[in-house]
Amino acid sequence: MVAEIQVILIRLENDMQKVPMTPEGYKRLQERLKQFKTVDKPANIRAIEEARAHGDLRENAEYHAAKEQQGLIESQIRDIETALSLAQIIDPAKMEGDKVVFGATVTLLDLETDEKITYRIVGKYEIDLSNGDISVESPIARSLIGKSTNDEIKVSTPKGVREFEIIEILYK
Repeated sequence: MVAEIQVILIRLENDMQKVPMTPEGYKRLQERLKQFKTVDKPANIRAIEEARAHGDLRENAEYHAAKEQQGLIESQIRDIETALSLAQIIDPAKMEGDKVVFGATVTLLDLETDEKITYRIVGKYEIDLSNGDISVESPIARSLIGKSTNDEIKVSTPKGVREFEIIEILYK
């Protein structure tokens, strides 16, 4: 019996893989968690109490909406707490090298349009396309990992295959 429990625990540990994250991403997640716990959740509790005061809960749309919102908030809190507990913080500023790895800021040349594009490879909880932050799990990041300056890559996109040349790799 004890051996069976140990096997189950080992399987659970293997299933709970570390989540790569930059220090900035970790801090932003902590701030989001704090926002949910100290602002959003208390506001939702007040909304539920106000809706409850209106009487019959069976036909109270405000109450049902607030309860649904409560479930979403609780789900977000659990997801963020799990991500933070599994976080493997990787500081790109302490890295160097000539190959693309997690945390790299990579400048690419689109071989079709001659346009330069810069991406930073981050964890899945840190994506911010407006800043060029893409998930390490994205197709383009997966194509870049392990490559060096002047390497060419092909990436399948919804608009077809695109080709890029890596022109710069920075760790900052």
